[in-house]
Amino acid sequence: MHVLASIGYGVTMGTSRDIHYTTPGLSREDAERVIGRLQSRLHAMNDLHLTLKHVHWNVVGPHFIAVHEMIDPQVEAVRGFADELAERIATLGGSPSGTPGSIVKERDWDDYSLGRAGTQEHLGALDLVYRGVIATNRTIIDELDDLDLVTQDMVIGQTEQLELFHWFVRAHLEDPGGRLATENADDERGAAEAAGTA
Repeated sequence: MHVLASIGYGVTMGTSRDIHYTTPGLSREDAERVIGRLQSRLHAMNDLHLTLKHVHWNVVGPHFIAVHEMIDPQVEAVRGFADELAERIATLGGSPSGTPGSIVKERDWDDYSLGRAGTQEHLGALDLVYRGVIATNRTIIDELDDLDLVTQDMVIGQTEQLELFHWFVRAHLEDPGGRLATENADDERGAAEAAGTA
């Protein structure tokens, strides 16, 4: 299960991949640090687009079609983010790793914990997933401020879209007063239960 405290999505992961060149104006040491951050984002985006597709296939209930159709554009956008991240790693002289084994080996979060479940339960769990991805992106944006503004700009753009998708999810979870059903949840199961009973 995704526990909020462990949804770091690789923020501290470094890189052991040696690079032989990088883009002009960026030191090799800084490029290696940036590549490490980008690799953590690549793992997170690959995991996220698979998780979103899993939700798309397993969501049930009265609002099935609305949630089913809302998720697919998110899947496509997040797949595109992964491609941008991988290409930036290569541009900086690194070798992007996108295999399932590398995701599992290098991630610091657990697999998505829900299978077939109602729309509200899945949306509650996705609220926590998006919280973790976005919070880690924002941490990396801060780190990139001193390392590489070009990469920072890319991560900022992706984060803007992720925050929009998160809003789409949260709109299903808030009451007319703006209170989120998942506001006190700190793991996916708890968030799913809170959203399902709200």
